[in-house]
Formats: sequence, C-alpha cells, structure tokens
Amino acid sequence: MASMTEMQKYHLKKFVKELEQHRGRHTELVSVYIPAGYDINSIINHIAQEQGTASNIKSKSTRDNVIGALERMIQHLRLFKRTPPNGLVVFSGNVSEREGQMDLRVWSMEPPIPLNFRTYRCDKEFVLEPLREMMETKEVYGLVAMDRRDAIIAILKGKTIIPILKTHSEVPGKFKAGGQSAVRFARNRELSAKDHYKKIADYMKDQFLNMEGLKGIIIGGPGVTVNDFMNQDYITGDVKKKILGTKDLSYTEDFGLQELLEKSGDLLAAEEVSQEKKLVGQFLTFLGKKPGMVSYGKEQVMKLVQAGVVAKLLISEAMEEKEIEEFEAAAQKMSTEVHIISVETREGVQLRDLGKVAAILRYEMSTE
Repeated sequence: MASMTEMQKYHLKKFVKELEQHRGRHTELVSVYIPAGYDINSIINHIAQEQGTASNIKSKSTRDNVIGALERMIQHLRLFKRTPPNGLVVFSGNVSEREGQMDLRVWSMEPPIPLNFRTYRCDKEFVLEPLREMMETKEVYGLVAMDRRDAIIAILKGKTIIPILKTHSEVPGKFKAGGQSAVRFARNRELSAKDHYKKIADYMKDQFLNMEGLKGIIIGGPGVTVNDFMNQDYITGDVKKKILGTKDLSYTEDFGLQELLEKSGDLLAAEEVSQEKKLVGQFLTFLGKKPGMVSYGKEQVMKLVQAGVVAKLLISEAMEEKEIEEFEAAAQKMSTEVHIISVETREGVQLRDLGKVAAILRYEMSTE
C-alpha cells in the first residue's frame, strides 16, 4: 500500500476532526465513498435515485434534511469532470445546531491513498472509520525472542504480533553425557550454540533485510545470550543497522514475544518521535555551530521559502491552520520538504517557542 506524506496525514487528520464534530438528529447525514476509477456519473444517478426513496420518509424535517443533503451532494459532484485518481469521499448534511433550521453543508476530498471500495450511507454521524484507518501506521517492527536453544521471529503490526518462524537448536543441556570429557562437551555446546546463532542471523536477514515498511528490529532473550549473539559477526551489517535495541527476557517462544513487546514500549515510543527529534536536533545544532544554514520566525522563513533556498521546512502543529497552508503552498512551488512537528517532545516545544516555524537551508548564507 502506498504511504502518505506528513502533510497529507495532517490534512486528513484535520478533515476527520472537523467532520467528527457533527451529529444528525436522525439518520440524515450522508457519506459517499467513490473508489478510484469509478464513473462519477453512475454515483450521481445513484444519489438521484436515493432522493426518490427519501421522499417516503415519514418525518417532514428528516425527509427535507435528507433530500436537501442529497441535492447539495449532486450539485457538488457535478463540479468534477471525472473521479480523481485516488477516488473521492463526499459528506453532506444539515449541521444546524438549532432544530427546525437548515444549514446544509458539503465536504469532499481526494484521499491520500487509493480507495478500493464503494459506500453510500445515511446515518446520525458521518462514516469516518475508513479515513481513520488510513491514518493508522502501516509500518512494522521485527521481533526476535531467543535463548541458546530456541528462537522465534515475528513482526509487530500496529498492536498485533504476527509470528513468522521458529527454530530450535541441538545445543546439549548443561550436564554432559557419560563418556565425554568435560572439555569436549563444553566445546560441542559452544559449536552448537554458534550454529544456532548463525541460523537465527540468516533467518533475520531473509525476513527483514528487504521487508517493506520495516521500521526496526528488537531482540530479546537472557542477557548473556543476547550479548553473545550481538557481539559476534553473526548478523550482517545491513541488518544490524536496523536493530533498535535489546531487552532481557525470562521467556522464549510466544510468551517471550509478549514479554518483549511489554518491555519495548520505550523503544517503540522513542522510534515514533525520533524522526522529528532528529530534524529539530539538526536545526538546533546548525543554529549553534553554523547559523547561516538555518532560519526561524514566520516572516524571515517565508521569504527564504519563496526564494527557493529552504531544503527542509519544520512547522509546529501549534501554528494556525491558515498559516500552515500558506507555508505548504509556498514550499510546494520550490520542492521544499515540509515536516509537521508535534509539541509532545522537548524539541517540539523548543520549535513552538522559537516562533513555530524553522528552516534548514540548501546552502550556508551570510549572517552578517
């Protein structure tokens, strides 16, 4: 599935938030989802048929509200020559807060990722769940729970653990069999453990190296075992770069995965905000060491965006929506990267306090 940009996610979140505020007194709010490639005229004809059905509604106020909402929707859809590439979502209804008054409104947007289903529904609230699902993270994390005898590899998608494979080693137990010298027995145990670790590393490479959407890998197990595994050259460099951290576990197999997830909240939370912390951190480092590489403050940054010298534009989510849209429009003309920064991190609060917008430039400018 295609992923959306930070700005697309911001606009979608704002759109959903606005529509969530509206409730109908009866089933009179209309939601229509038009899939990519679907004939918009067929939808208009369908809505016109629904108008005929709505004329049978017994309550006059509900009947008028539904027919009015459908009429506004038809008028709006006629503005489109064809369905946009990703499809179209349209919502219409009487959102007046006073009973008996009419405030018919219509909203529409092309979703950031293609729609593959069609929906028409009249309800007391708008159908927004498909849009909320689009905003949910689609990235996955790799999980490995291991000890010297067993290992299980899984992925974490959202809050769901999906096991991929298990492996078991032939490492002998701690007590040697009769007839073997202690030295030979210990050597055999170490050789078997190395084979086990190598097998785990190979499985990790097979599963994780080219996995789409993989954000990182977390490895768990008894501390000594994990250290042995991590400190040797079992794991290839490209896979090692993806490892976010390790956790000391008491269990392996499915229990181990659950324990690993419970103990990894800090790593997962840190990963979610690490990108914005990194961006603001880069800005602050330049500010201290190379001030000619950055700028902040609305007027100054806007001038630099319009001049085409801004590489990365950092905008605090605390900024007014109208101003965010103005900066976004200016940045798009100059192919400037736009990043929305939350106020949930220390760095995000610093950006807010610096005037809510900052820029990392394409090249160093004189500060004189």
